[in-house]
Parts: sequence; structure tokens; C-alpha cells
Amino acid sequence: MDGKRILLIIGGGIAAYKVPQLIRLIRAEGMAVTPVLTSAAAQFTTPMTVSVLAGEAVHDGLFDISTEAEIGHIQLSRNADLVVVAPATADLMAKMANGLADDLASTLLLATDKQVLIAPAMNVRMWNHPATQRNLQMLRQDGIQVIGPDEGDMACGEFGAGRMSEPEDILEAIRSALIPVSQPLKLLPETKVQGGPLAGRHAVVTSGPTHEPIDPVRYIANRSSGAQGRAIAEALRDLGARVTFVTGPASVAPPDGVKVVQVETAREMRDAVDSALPADIAVMAAAVADWRVTNAADHKMKKDGSGQPPALEMTENPDILAWVSRLGLKRPELVVGFAAETDDVVENATAKRRRKGCDWIVANDVSPDSGVMGGQHNAVTVIRDSGAQMWPRMPKGDVARRLAQEISEALQ
Repeated sequence: MDGKRILLIIGGGIAAYKVPQLIRLIRAEGMAVTPVLTSAAAQFTTPMTVSVLAGEAVHDGLFDISTEAEIGHIQLSRNADLVVVAPATADLMAKMANGLADDLASTLLLATDKQVLIAPAMNVRMWNHPATQRNLQMLRQDGIQVIGPDEGDMACGEFGAGRMSEPEDILEAIRSALIPVSQPLKLLPETKVQGGPLAGRHAVVTSGPTHEPIDPVRYIANRSSGAQGRAIAEALRDLGARVTFVTGPASVAPPDGVKVVQVETAREMRDAVDSALPADIAVMAAAVADWRVTNAADHKMKKDGSGQPPALEMTENPDILAWVSRLGLKRPELVVGFAAETDDVVENATAKRRRKGCDWIVANDVSPDSGVMGGQHNAVTVIRDSGAQMWPRMPKGDVARRLAQEISEALQ
């Protein structure tokens, strides 16, 4: 990312206290930061702090004669590789959604021709307000990328969604946003299906577990067989879609008539999905390992007689669903995630959908007595903007066909 320039617009919220760390992380990646403060942001972090960390002067006024004599706000908006708004307050989001430009920050956002990434932060009631959710939908339709918000304790004493994402997560979103847009895949003759309501549509389906190496013979994984993902790929294929099937080391064979990409780790799966885009539909059915070992051995670990297991250093894997959901111009029209839960299934899945930013999430109970992991049946709840719909227990093939049909109807 060396040489990239980030135009960082800092909104007026308590979450602005996280911005200095974000600036440090961005600059550590070799990127330059041009900071812009709203008048409200200056109440939460000082221009001096931001300027020193960014290594550049802070821009905070639309009517600065020294810069506006040369239409400085236009130059700022065009000279960046990416525009990042953190925190993105309810007020800033409303201005962006409705094309208002009454200060430097909102004018820059209206004048830019570059990709924009926002990190919302506000009180949970403000976040859940219908006006904010309408604005969010409009921004996504306009191609704005969104990271967060997270759930947690608020500065106001309440709990819920509205906390700005952590600087490390925002940095990951910045990296993703700066990945060049992939060229469309050529249509392979063996993946072309004539007719059907999804004819001409491209679907990316992820499936199976990922394996994260500990040493050459051991790995971290889960019990996913890949059966549900395979069934979904087949159902979408049968409705006429061109399907790219990205699968981890599943115990079921991949389907016929689709483009199969086999991977092992979460990072490989994310790269494969990125290479498959653009797509109209993304169904993220894979059970991706949340963590990987950073100190994996290149030889088989052996007991040393001490009775102590080796110390494994862990780090978080890429969040593929959240990344796909906030891709902006590369984002599929419909993103469907999966939530495997063992308790409070609907509540946890609803929170996950909001946190990840996907359109639908398919929740299922994978507690030990459910028989879902490795089994032939599933009982799911599909959660959308309109609410949660519980489906009866049925074979995984029937779940896939019903889901594919509803995807088809949603895209008509």
C-alpha cells in the first residue's frame, strides 16, 4: 500500500478518540494521510494532535482563502486514492445520503470521484432509527463501503450497535478497498446453463471448513461437511446462474456444472472470492476458522518430555463475509451470510447480520444434539430487513432449493 493517499474525514463523536491510533496504523502501512476535521470533531480531538500524527496540516474550513483561491476542496477530493470517514456520525451520513454540502467535509464527499469508506459511530437508538437506516441503505446503493458499527457499551451508558469499529478493523477495510477491481471472469462453456430465472447472473458460493495449519500434520478446523454449501451451488446452477464454487477441504464432492476453486485456509478463500468477483450473488456458506496460528511449525511438533503443550500464537483470520458486504462498487447485489449458533440463535444471528453488513443471514442451530454439522437435514431461520422467518426442518437440498428460489425472486 506504499504511496497511497487517504483523505481522512473525522466526524464529531466521542469515537474520534480512536482516530490517532488509526492514523498511526495507516502511516505504518506506508500510506499518507490528509486529515479533515469537522467543527464538531475539534471538540473531541485536537487539530494539533491529528496534524502531528498525520505529518500534514489539518483542513477544517471551507472558506480558507489560502486554499480556496485554487478551489482547494476539489483538489483534496480528487488527490486521494480513498476517502475514509471515521467516525461517520448520523449527521454526516444524512448529508452524504441526501447530497448536502454546507461545510468542508460534506463538500469534499459530494465533490469526490474516489471510493468512500465510512465507519459509523453513534448512540444505539440513533443507529436503529429508521432515518439512519434509510440513509445507510441509500449510501450502500450509491457504492459507499461501510465498516461496522460494532456492538458494546456506549459512552452514554447504553449497550448495543453503534460503537465505531476498532482501528485495526478499519485498516483491514482500507486494505480491501484499495485492492484493484478484478476483471470479469470469462464464461466457461461447462458452467453455462441455458434458461432459468437466474440466467445471466453470476453467483459466488463458499462452502466447507477451512484448515489452519499448526504444523505439517495438524490443523485447526471445524465439523462442517460442506453439504449445505454444495446443495446451494447446485440449486443456483439449476436456476440458470453461472456459479463459482469456492470450497475448503470438505468431506463431500463438489457439484458438477460449476467452476470449482479448492482452497485450504481462510486467507486463500478470501483471495479466491476476490478473484471470482464481480458477481451478482454471494452466498457465504463456508465455516471459516476465526483464528489461525502465526507460529505454525514447518516440521511435526513432538513432545519434549516436559508435560507442557507447545505455546500457539493466534491471530484473527480475514472476515470474508464482512469484507464482501462492504466492497462498494465490487459488492454483489445480494450478499447472504450464514450464522452457526449454539444458543440464542436468532438474537445472535440478527446481531451478526447488522455487524457484518450482509443483506440476509441464514441462521442455524449447530448445538451437539441438532445433527446439523455433518448431517443431512437443517432447520434454519432467514433474517432480513423485514424480520426473521423460521423454516421447518428439512433436507439440506430442500433448504438450498428454497433459498435459491427466494434469491431469484429478490433479484427480479
